[in-house]
Order: sequence, then C-alpha cells, then structure tokens
Amino acid sequence: MNFNILKYETLGSTNTEAAEQARRGADEGVCVLAYEQTAGRGRHGREWHSEAGSGLYLSIIVRPNIASQFLPLITHAAGVAVHDALDGFGVEADIKWVNDILVGDDKISGILAETVETDKGLVVIVGIGINLTSSSFPEELADIATSIEVETGAKPTPDEAAEAVTRYFAYFYEILHGEDGPRQIIDNWRSRSTYHSGKRVRVTANDDIFEGTTDGLESNGALRVKLSNGEVKIVQAGDVTRLRSHERQ
Repeated sequence: MNFNILKYETLGSTNTEAAEQARRGADEGVCVLAYEQTAGRGRHGREWHSEAGSGLYLSIIVRPNIASQFLPLITHAAGVAVHDALDGFGVEADIKWVNDILVGDDKISGILAETVETDKGLVVIVGIGINLTSSSFPEELADIATSIEVETGAKPTPDEAAEAVTRYFAYFYEILHGEDGPRQIIDNWRSRSTYHSGKRVRVTANDDIFEGTTDGLESNGALRVKLSNGEVKIVQAGDVTRLRSHERQ
C-alpha cells in the first residue's frame, strides 16, 4: 500500500475529511493527519480529546477487496498495527475488544472504522487516535487514560507516530487480503489481547446488558461471551468492560 499523507494544522475530524476525500475519488492509502481536532469523535458519537500536539489524529482510506462479512476485521488489523507500533515506542499494550488499546486499564489509543459508499465502490475510513502526551488531559480523563510520554518518558511527534502506524497497518492489511487472511488476523489479535478469552466482562449491546467470560472470536471478529449458565452470546457490536473482582456477582 502506498501512503499519501495529507497534513492539516487543524480539522474538525480527520474521519470526516477522509470521507470527503474518498467521495471525491481519493485512492486507497490516502491519509488525513491533523495536529489538532476540534470535533474529534470516537464510537457512538463520543468526543475524542484532541488538543494540538498532544496526540496522533490519523485517518486512513482503504478500498478493501475482501468478502463483506470480514470487513470488521479491518478494525482488528488496525488494532494489531497500533499495538505493534506502540511496542516499538516501548509501550506494553493490550487490545480491548474491539477498538481500544490499553495499558493496564488506562486507554492510550482508540480506533474508529466507518464505511463510506463512493462512485468507485465501498471505502472504509480507519480513524486512529493515540495519546502522545497527557499534559493537556482534562480532569475526567486523568484517571482513565495514559500516553506514550507517561509510559516511557519520551514523546514521539505525530509524524513519527504516523510513520510507525502506517507501516504496521500496511503489513497487517496485506495479510488480511492474503490466503487465509481472516484467520491470520484473528490469530495475531489473540496473541496480543488478554480480552480474547478467560476475561470476566460486562457487555452493553444496544439495550442488552450482560456479564460473562470471553470465549474467543468468531471468524468475522465478533466476540464470544459465555454466560454463567453456559450459554454463549455473540457480540457483533457493543461496549465491553473488564469486571474487577469487587464487581462480580
């Protein structure tokens, strides 16, 4: 994959700009990088804290050539890529299903993949945010988020982080398109995530809230959660939270 990174001092949202670029015919590998976002967002419309110079705010345009049921695995491939990029900066991270990268229980990165229909076919916008420094975190994030600088004492630039993330993403995106690609991505995800199996979690999926133990992934990346009665629920989308011992029933 050849990357063409379009850089902006300030944007509302890199995902929004990337979607507009895609509708205008942008090729796969075009990326939008902003040094500040004024309307950054995560899943379910949540705000993503995006102060100038404090994080990597990057959106990658891909035009996948895989079966539609495996499109969710693009998020998994991105998660593995971010995990390995962080490892290169000295951060020991964990991947929480489906789109958060954690250090311990603190969030250091999030991924937001969105589909866009264009005249040239389906596009997936892979939005990636990484906390480079915690110096500008608002009070409500101080106890639940971390950064590369906090974990290592060093603060890479957004350009350095983008180079690492795109390099690893290209590698795993190619694997996804290769022979037995979906299984290989799931295997790579499993080896980097403590949430793959044996983790006690609470799941919120639409109006359904339940607790159970993670029990691996389906072939499309959906999370399997085993309930106390032995029933296995398949989670295609939702919020997953680790249950601490005092929260367990």
